[in-house]
Parts: sequence; structure tokens; C-alpha cells
Amino acid sequence: MVAVAAAALFLRLDTGPVTALFQASVISYLALLERVIPYDREWHPSRGEWGRYLIYFLLTVAGSVVAQFLVAALVGIFSPADPKLPLWADIPSALAVGSLASYLLHRLSHANPLLWRLHGIHHVPDKVNVGNNGVNHILDIVLSQGVVQLSLALLGFSQEAVFAVGLFVITQGYFTHANIDVHIGVLNHLLVSPEQHRLHHSTDLSEAGHYGSDLAVWDKMFGSYTWYTGRKPAQVGLHDPASFPRTDAVLASQVQLWRRRAVSDRQPV
Repeated sequence: MVAVAAAALFLRLDTGPVTALFQASVISYLALLERVIPYDREWHPSRGEWGRYLIYFLLTVAGSVVAQFLVAALVGIFSPADPKLPLWADIPSALAVGSLASYLLHRLSHANPLLWRLHGIHHVPDKVNVGNNGVNHILDIVLSQGVVQLSLALLGFSQEAVFAVGLFVITQGYFTHANIDVHIGVLNHLLVSPEQHRLHHSTDLSEAGHYGSDLAVWDKMFGSYTWYTGRKPAQVGLHDPASFPRTDAVLASQVQLWRRRAVSDRQPV
């Protein structure tokens, strides 16, 4: 990730194609690792699930494009050509701001009934793998990515910093969902890992904290860090599976926001 970011910035490459190619490479690499060092073989996607995950992935990409379009003008206005901070300070600062914005919105999405109707779709699968990282409601992606990008734009971070942080977010987003048996030890107190994020998908709401998607420091700071060495979820998915359509009902998942039935499966914060 660092090498790709450095090369793209040094060579002044078009960041759009670089980001797309990098994302495809990350997914392919982690999907391969899931076969080589799986955490749970029962969590491997079937061919049918891969097909459905592809549809959700395309919806996620569409949501990302919409979010980028909505904030593009603001990014152009507020991202200075000559930022006040040098790039070595601009990038970690942008990472901290974007990560905090993502954490706060994610946590709110588990507490607010309306936001949960969008975000809960991501928690429907009863397995966690690199494929179903893209199982989302398109409006959830528009909102989450729009808020993060807008916060970075309004604070005037450089477009180079936003690009570099975007690569980190992509890496962490797929890594934390990967069905791979890895342990990062003491780094769990700084970075989100698959060890932690599986608990976030737990059906036991008392242990399903970990709202950070990239940095673990916010969960430590705000009391939502529940993982300890060796802790594993007994089961992942929804606490109330009947509250959302099944993942294979793609259209129903996208329109369930307007269902009359109230969705009560909210997680404590």
C-alpha cells in the first residue's frame, strides 16, 4: 500500500485507475489467502454467493461514485494547492480525521433506527469474508463515504493525502473482513484486525463493539473495544435474522428501508 501510494504520487499518476487496480489486487490477494490460511472453512463463499457479492460490490462502487460526485466540487474548493502541512504530516492527520468521522457515523448507524435500516444489511450474512465486505445498501455507502470525504474536504487536506488515506481504508476494509487465520498481537491496540472485526459481526450484542473500520484507537478511547487474545464470536450475523431480507434477495435488501415493519435489531453503543 505504501509503495503504491508513493509511486503514484511521485510519478503523478492518475489516482482513479491506480485506486481501482489497487482495490482489485487487494481483493484477489486476500481471496487467495482465504483458501491458503482460512479462519473457518465454512465461511468460504459458494459460487452463488460470489455472484451475489458481485452485484452488491457493483452497488457499493455506484454508491462510492455518487458520494465522490456530491463532494467533488467541495474537495476542489477546499483542498489547497499548497497545503499548510507537509505531506508527511498531512497524510496521518487526514487519516485520523477520516477514521474518527467513520467511527462516529458507524457507531450512530448501530443506534439510530433509520440508519440501522441501511447499515443492517451489511450484518445479514452468517459468515465474514472478503467477498461480503461489499454487501451494503447503496445509500449507506453514499452516506458513509460522503461524510468522511466531506470532513476531509472542509478541513482542507490535500488531494494527495486523501488519495493515500483512501488506499489505507481500502486495505483495512477488506483485510478486517478477510476469512484468514492471522494474529497481529500488540498492533491490535492500534489497528483493526480480522480478530476484532469478527466480534463486531457477532450475534451476541454484548460483545459486538468495534465500530472502527481501520484504526482501533477510537474503540479504545470510547469504550467499545471488547476483544482480548483468543476471544472469538460463537456465531456471526444478525441478532434477529428475520428483521432483514436475506442476502440473496438483493432487490428486497435495497428497498427494505421503506418497509412498514419496524426494524428493532439495534446494537448498544
